[in-house]
Amino acid sequence: MSRAADAPAATDAPETNEAAATTNALAFTNAPDYGQITSSNLTQPLRTNSATNQINYQAQLDRAHEKRLQNDYAAASKILVEILNGQPPTDFRRRALFELALNTQDDGQLVKAQQIFAQYLHLYTDDPSAPEVLLRQGLLFRRMNVNTLALSKFYSVMSTTLKLKLDSTEYYKRLVLQAQTEIADTYYLDGKFDSAIDFYIRILKADSPDLNTEQIEYKLVRSLGELTNYSETASHAQIFIGHYSNTVDLAEVRFIYASALKEMGRNEDSMRQVLALLQSEQDNVKKDPELWAYWQRRAGNVIANQLYKEGDYLDALEIYLNLAPLDQSLAWQAPVLYQSGLIYEHLEQWQKAGDTYANIIGRTNELTETNGTPMLRSLFEMAQWRKDYITWLEKARASNNVYHLSVMPTIPKSTGTQ
Repeated sequence: MSRAADAPAATDAPETNEAAATTNALAFTNAPDYGQITSSNLTQPLRTNSATNQINYQAQLDRAHEKRLQNDYAAASKILVEILNGQPPTDFRRRALFELALNTQDDGQLVKAQQIFAQYLHLYTDDPSAPEVLLRQGLLFRRMNVNTLALSKFYSVMSTTLKLKLDSTEYYKRLVLQAQTEIADTYYLDGKFDSAIDFYIRILKADSPDLNTEQIEYKLVRSLGELTNYSETASHAQIFIGHYSNTVDLAEVRFIYASALKEMGRNEDSMRQVLALLQSEQDNVKKDPELWAYWQRRAGNVIANQLYKEGDYLDALEIYLNLAPLDQSLAWQAPVLYQSGLIYEHLEQWQKAGDTYANIIGRTNELTETNGTPMLRSLFEMAQWRKDYITWLEKARASNNVYHLSVMPTIPKSTGTQ
């Protein structure tokens, strides 16, 4: 993927009138304001490139860079403006302008940073640094929620690298690969999952050590999970689970995997994935307890409820029984226990159903003004009603059995024959 042949051609980029879009969306000006910089100083004849000048300019650049790292953006900007107004040698002018763009970006002045980067590219169109500047512009546009222009810049990274014939070096191969990854991420953030999937798969084929493969495969699974190709979703989710068993994203991927399997009619496999999530090793859960708890509850509820509606009571019951211990709070356990009671009724296990409802009713004293929502109080009333119904039903059956025994005809004893 990092080879020149693998990079999308410039014609693959979304069509956009960048100048018009920039002017309309961001109100860019034709003459960027660099504080005290005068535009003429960027193009006037340069001073003699003496050794003394080089040392002085280098010292100033180092000071500005240090100030930026210390978040003293005003001081850094002042030093850089002084360098640029001093008409430094070409290389120092270029580096000072680039550092000023970075300083302005770090200071949160995104529009102004874009203006400086644009001026930089205007002055140094054919400089080897142009692809990196384009990449930075794309990232800035995305932070500004102007994703159409962000995509345009990311595609330009690849086309500019090819135009300048820089694609043969490792640095520019990595740059192109990053641009492709940013394109995929931009489509992903925009909800254009088909395009994101295409790029993620293409990027993974590069098999580069510079890729954050785990995150790319995770986003690929998430993108697939938003669509309806359940077989492909399940396949990539299974690959992710096999490769990354110790990541915090494993919980969500298991949920996506279980959901895809359920849509494919593979209920048993889906249930196994949910149970694996509910019974996850504590080492995994400790990495991000809240995240794991969220996906455990969501996966258990969604899949168990679907199984219950389809009449797959045994599998649904197993999930509900594993859901209950996740949280000891009344607000969590009462609804889960109630669902378990309903399943016992469907299975005609009346004793277990009655005991489950009794378990809920026995915790009535835990209801408070804080947790006693109308829905939860209604659930307690329903549990009491169902318990009373089961008690009545058992008595009715007992009475019916006694009645049948009382009216059963007596069979005369056989006297035999001689």
